[in-house]
Parts: sequence; structure tokens; C-alpha cells
Amino acid sequence: MENKERYTEDWDLIIEPKNKWYDLRLKEIWRFRDLLLLFVKRDFVSVYKQTIIGPLWFFIQPVITTLTFTFIFKTLASISTDGVPGPLFYISGLTLWTFFADCLNKTSETFVSNASVFSKVYFPRMVAPLSIILSNMIKLSVQFLLFLCFWTYYMATDNSLHPHYGAFALLPFLVLLMAGLGLGFGLIISSMTTKYKDLKFLVGFGVQLLMYASSVVLPLSVVPERFKWLIMLNPIISIIETFKYAFLGVGELHLWNLAYSTVFCIVLIALGLVVFNRVEKSFVDTV
Repeated sequence: MENKERYTEDWDLIIEPKNKWYDLRLKEIWRFRDLLLLFVKRDFVSVYKQTIIGPLWFFIQPVITTLTFTFIFKTLASISTDGVPGPLFYISGLTLWTFFADCLNKTSETFVSNASVFSKVYFPRMVAPLSIILSNMIKLSVQFLLFLCFWTYYMATDNSLHPHYGAFALLPFLVLLMAGLGLGFGLIISSMTTKYKDLKFLVGFGVQLLMYASSVVLPLSVVPERFKWLIMLNPIISIIETFKYAFLGVGELHLWNLAYSTVFCIVLIALGLVVFNRVEKSFVDTV
């Protein structure tokens, strides 16, 4: 009887089904930090585990994409790159864009890809999308080193670059904004795909279209002035433009545009958390 009473009184974990929509349960996520790091390792290693050249794909993919864009848009179409060498212009846009696209694409599959685990084991569901963001930050750091190699080469061989070194301090903030946008959109789409499976077929196509409207390929300077306000409704543009402004000396840095992107990001994450927290309670019945 004494052992029975002792076991009923000593609890290691209390699961509470009712929580506020704004409750991020950060303490609970911190308690499962070992699982978070395990997921990060899984996400980072599993992609290239059975490939021949492994992590070298981190370098090969952006290089091939950069050369393709340079040949098609710079050489054949003669689209302006604001006086910046084509390869450097395109890889500068792709560096942050690839990070955003990977975060969005992978977090948008959170419920579907982890359904078997979610239905059997309890842990904070936000651990899964957060692990994707962290693993993509590792990939971003590798690809940023590749960009720095391009940048250093052209700084030494080309006089058209005029970086704004003071704006370098904004880089961590730009990365956080991109991560927040990818996470927010991904949480909403992931929650919707539990009922509407067709969305997963549209996400990849939609992300590709969004890239061409995000100042990755086309510089903002080629957009007619009367349409620029409409283009700037895309919160990603000000982030990429600021990155180019800092490292290339082209692009635009407007604090109002960055403020808009920041507010958009905060609202998007809040909305994503609300939808995610509601769906996680009953998604097993629909997946």
C-alpha cells in the first residue's frame, strides 16, 4: 500500500490538455531539448546519408543554380544585375532564399511526415518544426561560406562592388526574419494539409513562383516605380534587398520596409501557432 501511494504522488510529467492559444510552452520545449537536438541531427544527416558525395551537395546545388541563372537571365536574356557580376548577384539572392524555401517546404510537412511518431509518443509537437529550422540554419551557414568565397573573389578582382560594411550587423536579424517567415507559413500549411492533401502538391510550385517575385533573379531597380509599392508587399523582398545592399552595395535599405517585414513575420508566427496548436490535438483523426 505504501509503494502504491508513493507512485501515485510522485509525478515526473503532467500533461495538461487545455492551454492558451498564445502559450508557447517554452519550458516544456526546453525540457525536451535533447530530443530537439536529436531531431536536428536526424534532419541534417538523413538527407545525404546514402549519397555518394554527401554534404558536398550543399555546395554543388547553389553553384549549379547560380550558373544556370547566369546563363539564362544574364547571358541570354540580358537582364540587369545592377552592375554586379552575374554569378555573385544570383548567389547572393539564393543564399537567403534557399534557407527560406527549405524551412517552408519541410515544416509544411510536419504533421504528415511525423504522423506515425506523433500518434505513439508524447512530446511537444513544436519540437519537430523547430528542429527543421535549426538544421536548415546549419545548412545556411555552409552555403553562406560559399557565398563569401564568391564575394571575396570578386572583391579582389572587380571594382564594381561597394559594400556597406555597417549593414553587416543586420545579417543575424535578416536570418531570423527568414526563419520566422518560413516557420509561420510552414505551420499554417502543415495544419491545412491534414485535411486538404492537395496543398502539398501546390507548395513546391508556389515557392518556385514566389522566388521570381522576391528580388532573387530580377533586381528591384527594373520594376516600374508605379508598381514598386505592390511588389514591396512581399515581405521577403526587403530582406533580400538589405542583404544585397550590405554585401554588394546595390539594392535598397529602407527601415520602414524592414519594419513591415518584421511586423508581418510576428503576425504570421502568431497565426501559425494558433492554427498549429488547434490542429495538433485532433490531426491524427484526419491524417
